Parts: sequence; C-alpha cells; structure tokens
Amino acid sequence: MRTTLTIDDDVAGILQKKVGQSGHSFKQVVNDLLRSGLAANGEVTLQRPYVSVVAKPLGLKPGYDPDKLNQLVAELESEEYVRKLSVT
Repeated sequence: MRTTLTIDDDVAGILQKKVGQSGHSFKQVVNDLLRSGLAANGEVTLQRPYVSVVAKPLGLKPGYDPDKLNQLVAELESEEYVRKLSVT
C-alpha cells in the first residue's frame, strides 16, 4: 500500500540514523519498526519472508532501449486498437 505520512522532525532524524546504520532502505526501516511497535502492543503481525532478487541480462539486441519498453508496449497496443477499429 502506498500512502503519504507526515513524520515529526525528531522521528525522521532517528529513522535516517537507523537507515545509515543498517544499510537498509528507508521504507524497510519504517516497516520493520512499525511491525515491532504493533507486535509490542499485542497486535498480530505477519513477517514477510526475505526474497532475494537476482538480476539477469535481458539479452536485448542492439538498438533496443530497456528504459523505453513500456513505450513500445503502449505503441503496440495502440496499433492493435486501431486495427480492431478498422475491422469492425
């Protein structure tokens, strides 16, 4: 879930310090601390399993920009939409 949260300056400082110490992302530090706080209050929390993601090369041919693949998909969908309109 994505949300906007206003954090007091003193809390933000503590969070940034923990991020620096742990080497984890801000998001992960905040989620871990929220889980700990909820567990301390007797709330049931589910600990997510650790997932390791291994990057692999896409094997794209020269000339393909991987940063623009979504644009390519949008163009192909537009072409398909126009083709379907002309058939009916």
